Amino acid sequence: MAVGERVVRGARKRTRVHVVSDVHGNSEALARAGDGADALVCLGDLVLFLDYADHSRGIFPDLFGVENADRIVALRTARRFEEARAFGRSLWAGIDRDAAIVSAVRRQYAELFAAFPAPTYATYGNVDIPDLWSEYAHPGTTVLDGQRAEIGGRVFGFVGGGLRTPMKTPYEIDDEEYAAKIEALGPVDVLCTHIPPEVPELTYDTVARRFERGSRALLEAIRATRPRYALFGHVHQPLVRRMRIGATECVNVGHFASTGRPWALEW
Repeated sequence: MAVGERVVRGARKRTRVHVVSDVHGNSEALARAGDGADALVCLGDLVLFLDYADHSRGIFPDLFGVENADRIVALRTARRFEEARAFGRSLWAGIDRDAAIVSAVRRQYAELFAAFPAPTYATYGNVDIPDLWSEYAHPGTTVLDGQRAEIGGRVFGFVGGGLRTPMKTPYEIDDEEYAAKIEALGPVDVLCTHIPPEVPELTYDTVARRFERGSRALLEAIRATRPRYALFGHVHQPLVRRMRIGATECVNVGHFASTGRPWALEW
């Protein structure tokens, strides 16, 4: 019997899956995210490097203080990326950047993976470090990227990470590599990704006042394979959270770090 299939008096009971994305360090809410569900799906971005709403939270302010966090957020929001990188380089001078970040990420991962309920199905976000996940994913957590899983009789496909941007976050890949992972899935019932399809209404962040990168390959796959749902996160304050593309309901499941609430799918 597949995960989520429950038989009650000869009939299969309904299956409920909770979906979260952009956890960004909110381990307290994550520990409750699976309550009442048969499974939890996580669409990545576990790490909190810098909270754009509260500049005192994250790896960056822990290392360099809130005033420097204020400045780098202002530069990035103004799309002055070269200045932001130059400022960042000045702060990191004399510090082993990789070692400091990995050490901080390890501390966050230890807490966050311990909060995942069983079963959890998870894929990476663009700020995650995939090489570390195998060290922290306990037996109840299945990590998927370019892979499928059956939950309650429906096939879920997972593709993690993001596409190349001037931000140069840890898990950004070339468009061709991303498209190959999407293609490898084939038709699925629920298509789960970290980033949205390349649709302006789904990629524009109304607070950051910029378009985030969406995937053209993902959009083409939605049109061609017509999954029931396409679920994603990445854009924290999208212009539109939900829209239909042909037969597919496309849903931004929400910025879990700020809401603390999962999005629920039931059938």
